[in-house]
Amino acid sequence: MHELLTPAAMAQADSLTIAKGLRGSVLMERAGRAVADAALATKPQSVLVLCGPGNNGGDGYVAARLLAGRGLAVRVATSKSVKALSGDAALAAQAWDQPVVSFDDLDFSSCDLVIDALFGAGLTRPITDDYAQVIDRLNQSGRPVLAVDVPSGVDGRSGQVLGPAVRADYCVTFFRAKPAHYLYPGRALCGSLTMADIGIEDAVLSQIQTPFYRNHPDLWMHNWPDYPATAHKYHRSHVLVCSGGVEQGGAARLAARAALRGGAGLVTIASPTDALASHAAAVQAIMVRRCDGIKDWCQLLADHRRHVLVIGPGLGLFPEETETIRQMIAEGVRAKRALVLDAGALTAYAGAADLLKAELAGNGLRDAPCVITPHEGEFSRLFSQQDDILHPPSKAERALAAARYLDCVVVLKGADTVIASPDGLMRINDNAPAWLATAGTGDVLAGLVAAFLAQAVPACDAAAMAVYVHGLAGQRGGRYLVADDLEALLQPCLQELAGLGARISS
Repeated sequence: MHELLTPAAMAQADSLTIAKGLRGSVLMERAGRAVADAALATKPQSVLVLCGPGNNGGDGYVAARLLAGRGLAVRVATSKSVKALSGDAALAAQAWDQPVVSFDDLDFSSCDLVIDALFGAGLTRPITDDYAQVIDRLNQSGRPVLAVDVPSGVDGRSGQVLGPAVRADYCVTFFRAKPAHYLYPGRALCGSLTMADIGIEDAVLSQIQTPFYRNHPDLWMHNWPDYPATAHKYHRSHVLVCSGGVEQGGAARLAARAALRGGAGLVTIASPTDALASHAAAVQAIMVRRCDGIKDWCQLLADHRRHVLVIGPGLGLFPEETETIRQMIAEGVRAKRALVLDAGALTAYAGAADLLKAELAGNGLRDAPCVITPHEGEFSRLFSQQDDILHPPSKAERALAAARYLDCVVVLKGADTVIASPDGLMRINDNAPAWLATAGTGDVLAGLVAAFLAQAVPACDAAAMAVYVHGLAGQRGGRYLVADDLEALLQPCLQELAGLGARISS
């Protein structure tokens, strides 16, 4: 149930179902019934249904008929003559035997609920003319709104807002959710989401093969780390976190603690001499080693047990660091270490993504995976010379373009964090609360990614696990948490998921 279908993929699901003998009019009747049920759940006495010129409008006519049959006061409004409709939508409109009013005659104040059945997910251009005017009036009315499929004005694939768009309180979609339900800005307009079964069989998904998924434990729980009773700390590998100077060392400590808490067997902070004392005073189970330049870094990499490198937290604040950071990454690639690149590591390649691409070339995901974890600003700076990466319409497709370009897993952070893999897989995360947007939480996430990589979890799953656990810990922490709080919050979240994994494996 975690697949997300674009409007084109959903149309394919409809077509495959119809080809098996289930008429389109039956699918529309079931969709309209799901809308009516969702409307009834809000306990309205009077309902206004805004119907558009296509199948979304047809769903609205069905819902209107069923709601009127339940004794509610129902009005239907449209900008087009019912005679202009065709196909299943025309049949649904003909079955509505009460008057249809024009948009000019609307009085939003006289209804308890408005059903938006104007355009749905397949919209590809901005709404204009009388439809735009009625959407503006609807949004200004303050009436509760139930949207059919997605709010009109939102692109179902990208989540982008195409001109005027309905602000919905509730949304009903069918068979599977759309990317727009989880990608901003569309996600902010959807309200609470209901996914209705209208008789499309799950088997059609094997013929559609969507690349979009909602990030959920069902997708990766089979790879959750587990160890026999005889396992020792090196079974869970060794994470090496590169630190900045004494004034920036806190970021490395946050990443290191998260890596250890996330399950890495050992964690070492590679620290400049001026920060050694501060690290040593602040950490107990984490080791600290001196690293004053590339020579020291290479000596640390000579220990082949240090499998995973975290480079970037607290780095890159000074231009003179750029070349050193690049050399550290190059040595990590040469040593065939797994890499987690964040913050300063990405800033070091601002406007030079082609150089990072060349550096990572041949460091395949299987042998020495790389995961980068940019926020939107870092992403834009890194790929400022790659218009084809910066300008796809959806955040998910931008992340995917970057993943394919660099041949690594990309975690494009935000309220709708996207995890994208070069093989085309895109997972959209929706469990992160707004209060995670505070200094240092990204460093914790980088450490968590490293922890799962250290435990031999495939890179895309390692990133997806880390993002999910990070969001779950943020939920548990509540408002006003800071990054320092996250380490303690991780343990119950990890324990809960480990228990889920144990139940699945048994």
